[in-house]
Amino acid sequence: MAVLGQIRQRSFFLIIVIGMALFAFVISGVFDGNNTSSESDPIAVINEEEVDITFFRRMVEQAERSYNFSTTMQAVNSVWQDMIRLTIFKQEFDKLGIDAGKEQIEMILSRDERITQDSRFQNESGFFDFGIFTNFVNSLRLENPQAYQNWRSQEESIVALAKENIYFDLIKSSTGFTELEGKDSYHLENDKVNINFVSMPYSEVPDSLFNISDSEIKRYVSANKEKFKLEAFRAVNYVLFPEIATQQDKNEIRNNLENLKEKRIEYNDVSKLRDTIEGLKTTKNITDFIEQHSEVPFDSIYRSKGTLSSEYADILFKLKKGDVFGPYQDGNQFKISKFIDRKIGGSIRASHILVSFKGASRANEEITRSKEQAKQIANKYFREARRNSNDFSELAKKYSDGPSSSMGGDLGFFQEGTMTEKFFSFCKKSRVGRIGLVETEFGFHIIKVTDKEDIVLIADVVKQIIPSEETSNDVFQKTTQFEMESINLNDLDAPAQKYKYEKKEVNQVNLLDENLPSMEGQRNLVQWLFNDDTRIGDIKRFNLTKGGYVVAQLTGITREGSINIDAIKEEVIQEILTKRKADYLLEKYSNHNSLDKLSVAIKKEIETASAVTQKNNVLPGVGSEPYLIGVAFALELNQPSTLIKGNNGVYKIEVTSKEIAKELESYQAYSNVLKTEENLRISSVIYDALKSAAEIDDNRSVYY
Repeated sequence: MAVLGQIRQRSFFLIIVIGMALFAFVISGVFDGNNTSSESDPIAVINEEEVDITFFRRMVEQAERSYNFSTTMQAVNSVWQDMIRLTIFKQEFDKLGIDAGKEQIEMILSRDERITQDSRFQNESGFFDFGIFTNFVNSLRLENPQAYQNWRSQEESIVALAKENIYFDLIKSSTGFTELEGKDSYHLENDKVNINFVSMPYSEVPDSLFNISDSEIKRYVSANKEKFKLEAFRAVNYVLFPEIATQQDKNEIRNNLENLKEKRIEYNDVSKLRDTIEGLKTTKNITDFIEQHSEVPFDSIYRSKGTLSSEYADILFKLKKGDVFGPYQDGNQFKISKFIDRKIGGSIRASHILVSFKGASRANEEITRSKEQAKQIANKYFREARRNSNDFSELAKKYSDGPSSSMGGDLGFFQEGTMTEKFFSFCKKSRVGRIGLVETEFGFHIIKVTDKEDIVLIADVVKQIIPSEETSNDVFQKTTQFEMESINLNDLDAPAQKYKYEKKEVNQVNLLDENLPSMEGQRNLVQWLFNDDTRIGDIKRFNLTKGGYVVAQLTGITREGSINIDAIKEEVIQEILTKRKADYLLEKYSNHNSLDKLSVAIKKEIETASAVTQKNNVLPGVGSEPYLIGVAFALELNQPSTLIKGNNGVYKIEVTSKEIAKELESYQAYSNVLKTEENLRISSVIYDALKSAAEIDDNRSVYY
């Protein structure tokens, strides 16, 4: 499930917490399935089963805390999809009597190496011990009840994962393919034909040949009503009034920063004395100064040139100790920067070949060599690396036990504190290009230092570029004036033209949308558009999430299940044109009974396609044409086909040769491949089928 999938991608610590919670569920009686439901209206009704809004909100809040959703609506939609899946499968499991026990939960845990390989949960023999794990979970329940309770709210999802395994295992065990089906698959993949063909693409037939009337469009739509039924949507016009800092606002911020650079004298109204105020250049306590004057705290991390402001990196990197530069604009900020320190060659890039051994830190359990054996091997690799230093990357790919082997052993740039001490010490003392052998707790490293660059410590006083109070008031006054005039006229057009404001038009806003062009997080506006009390022509002002306002007018309502011919007109015309073009080509050229004659008639050369199979239904240079290729295999050699109506045009083909693959003694391998492919798609296919058949009432728009 999506939530669990994201969980597994998070940090190791989080994985451990999940695992602890999972097992806690086992030992705390989660299988009784008791959930507390509130009396409030449900967020959803799925096959007559209500989904409690209180529980749903708790899940949304948890998702927002755990994952990097930019808006609440993103969290809502993510939890919604998980909830639908969870509920539909739970209903199916209950119907079939499928349940999960302790063994199934333990099996889920045992498949996660990040849990089983944690030494805290291993016995004296180095194996994962569920007893130790259970004790740890019990302590978590007592020592961190909040964490325990948070994960307990996921109990149905987690147990459902075990039930899903049982469910899909049962389905997979019932699927199978005969040798005859394997034989068919073999021939679909390996039988080949060579063909000659003449193509008449629909795109080359001028649209102007056909007059498509409104009545024809209506008849076509009427005959295909289900295809063109629409979901509910709204049309809206709006004018934006963003709060943006003026040049005067920027100048004021810049001047304030300029005043912070030098020492200054200020009169103290309380003491009636003149106080000396330290500036960035003269301050002895840079941390306190930054904390007092900057909107971003002091960052004591040394930075490489590439991490500095791209426009001013050269200037900043060349400063000397104590120099102050600025004010300067960096994105949506103004800064003044003081150069504090430089570390020559403080950022190092290196590659390594790791030779690990049994018992070394983070050693793969497949590694069985002893420490002495590893040392001998490392010495051998070391000598080879020194003889062939230019081939170090290839040697790392070939020999290294480290995770960087696929990248030729490259570790990228790193600073002191990011590598084990012995490793970094060697790199720091070594010139670029040197190769050495170092032993650490991870094993033996053949190291090649590949690059070094200076890093600098720079203190920044940062001020965000935001509009002044005066600017904000001015925007509010203009918005209010525009809103009042628009309401009086029941129209945005005239006031927008009068004040030369840009009016935006959006013809399709869906019920659960939250973003509109040039606007993010506008759920209040969208909810208003779909409110039963909102009428076409109504005008209302809303706050923008990033400051400012929008004045919106509802201009159109399309209800669910309706057909808006204007909205689909172009799509319908293209479908009618394709059909008309096919009929036109079939009628005009049906009497040309050979490829040569057709080729001359349409002034196009005969094309060829070699080694065409039914497994791959793409005709080179043309596109997907499964019906045409199927016809090709049914044709006799050197017998031209009739005109064939395809996806992309009309064709005449002729099979010049046919190769039937040699029969095999057994087709079991092909049957097995079919079974594997089917098993891979079972999960999504079954869920899509269950979801399609389910009756789902969606009340998200009521609450969000």
